[in-house]
Amino acid sequence: MFSKRSVMRVLTALIVVGTVGVLTASAGTYTTGPLRLVSGPSPFASCTIGASGAPNEVLYVNAEVEPWVAVNPTNPKNIIGVFQQDRWSSGGAHGLVTAVTHNGGKTWSETFAHFSFCAGGTAANGGDFDRASDPWVTFGPNGDAYQISLSVSADQLTSAILASKSTDGGDTWSEPATLIRETSAFNFNDKESITADPTNSNFVYAVWDRSRKPGENASFNALHSFAFRSDTMFARTTNGGASWEPARAIRSPRALEFAIANQIVVLPDGTLVDLFANFKGSGINAPGVFVEVMRSTDKGVTWSDPIVVDHLGTVGVVDPDTGQAERTGDIIPDIAVSPSGTLYVVWQDSRFSGGVHDDIAFSQSTDGGFTWSPAVKINQTTNNAAAFTAAVHVAADGTLGVTYYDFRNNTPAAGVPTDYWLVHCHADCTNSGNWSETHVAGSFDMETAPFARGFFVGDYEGLTNVGNAFLPFFVQTNSGNTANRTDVFATFVGP
Repeated sequence: MFSKRSVMRVLTALIVVGTVGVLTASAGTYTTGPLRLVSGPSPFASCTIGASGAPNEVLYVNAEVEPWVAVNPTNPKNIIGVFQQDRWSSGGAHGLVTAVTHNGGKTWSETFAHFSFCAGGTAANGGDFDRASDPWVTFGPNGDAYQISLSVSADQLTSAILASKSTDGGDTWSEPATLIRETSAFNFNDKESITADPTNSNFVYAVWDRSRKPGENASFNALHSFAFRSDTMFARTTNGGASWEPARAIRSPRALEFAIANQIVVLPDGTLVDLFANFKGSGINAPGVFVEVMRSTDKGVTWSDPIVVDHLGTVGVVDPDTGQAERTGDIIPDIAVSPSGTLYVVWQDSRFSGGVHDDIAFSQSTDGGFTWSPAVKINQTTNNAAAFTAAVHVAADGTLGVTYYDFRNNTPAAGVPTDYWLVHCHADCTNSGNWSETHVAGSFDMETAPFARGFFVGDYEGLTNVGNAFLPFFVQTNSGNTANRTDVFATFVGP
């Protein structure tokens, strides 16, 4: 453990809206509370480690991207958010920062686990990596918190999945546990997530993809082949993080398939459901992409074959004025489960516009993931503007909420005005007419964001709840401020 490094900032008048209770199923009017800044000046700004020497590589100091958030089930005033700090254009960041509040968001402090050199990682503590990425955080039912990192070398030939635990609500973190570490031109570990089992505080699950590139010898053809496959890797602790079982593949396709964005949720009966996007086909064959799930009824020992939720028909997102790429969650579906066991999935899809632009698609399963409802469009964007990077969550009263960005307020003027929205549904959510929209934040200029294969605020954003209120935990740009391009913000949206 290490002493916390605090950067305190007062967030006045941040009201934790609502307490756990029961509301009527009427739609009602949702309002947005004050938008509060969570992130501060980079604690890694003076770090000089991490450059790969790639041509035109850029380090965006003070840029925070890709946040995730969780609320302590034993104390809803204790909220932990994690995000990348100081993003590199070529991938990863100086480190992962943890934002912690113990008073429902009135004040926040910053800590960080030793996931990279800049964050205090060394060979002795297992954090000897140039960069960290893909933050995720979860709480167990006893209030213990766990976070996870993709930690890599600057050349990205060494990749590792590291996990850390906190028993004091995020103020301090254990030294990293290494779930996998390997150096190879043909394998890369990526897009991990971590889920504490809400039915048993001893069990925590980590899942990610491990690419398998073809060929046995390093060669240009092998490294640039379309014939990539990926294993779905899984590791778990059965003793509250005291030790982790060896990582193993729970799916290892022989066909040309590549699954990414694995995320586990736990049904009320303890069944695990792993969601992912699965690319099928390669080479000259147009690949099909599908949203799929696998199930485990024995806490991850064995898994079902994949079950198709639907086709994922993204066309990607571009700057509507220039055609410049925007990097979004176009291949990152999200999943949530209600107290009754209903599963909800959202993803980007262009089917509703005839392939012109992405909208937010929604499907649900009432039988544990075996069958799924037909996809419906749930974003309220109506002017042929793209909607993207969706997150889904369930409030205490069963209301379903989904957040996303869109470009509806863009004009021909310079910049790309971008807004953040939440839609919510109280009943019969498979009917697109039963969703209501609330503005969360914006407009802000997406062109101020760091550039990493496109303007980038994250492949995903955080969304949770405190009682009946939703808590979006997300990134927006500081329009035009190239010294501090992005920050993490939080607000409450609810009745």
